[in-house]
Amino acid sequence: MAQDKTSDPRQSSGNKLSVLRKHPIFADLEPDALDQLCRYAKHTTVKRGATIAAKGDPGNNLFAVVSGTVKISSSSPDGRNAILNLIGPGEIFGEIAVLDGAPRSADATANTNCELYIIDRRDFLPFVKSQPELAMKFIELLCGRLRWTSQQVEQVILQNLPGRLASALLGLTEERKLDSGSGTLAITQQEISEMVGMTRESINKQLRAWAARSWVRLEHGAIVVLDIDALRELAESGLEGG
Repeated sequence: MAQDKTSDPRQSSGNKLSVLRKHPIFADLEPDALDQLCRYAKHTTVKRGATIAAKGDPGNNLFAVVSGTVKISSSSPDGRNAILNLIGPGEIFGEIAVLDGAPRSADATANTNCELYIIDRRDFLPFVKSQPELAMKFIELLCGRLRWTSQQVEQVILQNLPGRLASALLGLTEERKLDSGSGTLAITQQEISEMVGMTRESINKQLRAWAARSWVRLEHGAIVVLDIDALRELAESGLEGG
């Protein structure tokens, strides 16, 4: 992990327990199991832009996001980037390499200042084997991410560019449980372009057309979805919408 981070081994066990108890993955653990997890979890803060894990690294740690957003991405030898996912509070990442023992499959970068809990693989594997309910949560998590990956492949192959952009905005909105106009997606147009495989210029042109129709509102470093139904209809139909 990059050096511009800080660990706080003195963080109170009570505060750590409170945070982990609210985390969706760990919330249903019995008190004794939660206490044990607290002993394993190390608290860390990471500055925006710092590398948390690099593709090809050993999968030695599982990461739970407490606050902030982590970008999961991959890059080509010629410098092109693809954002595979954005991981927010209440989510985990790094589970694939931790579970199968293979190297990291992508880069993980702090997209904002982040607060994380890190659990060592040597502690986590015996722990999850002793907690069948937690093992089931990870099976559900992996199934969900496989479904999401299948949807991404389907969108790239079958949808036109406006449809892919609409699907991406809808996915981000649903992940953050936002309703029309009730919140902003803190994402840049460059990041959206790397998510859907379009140029930034194409993204900007399409978003401006949708802004003129009051489907979205563009803000500095953010997009507000105003008409979810219009974007959903476009994503499902694949029509141009431009």
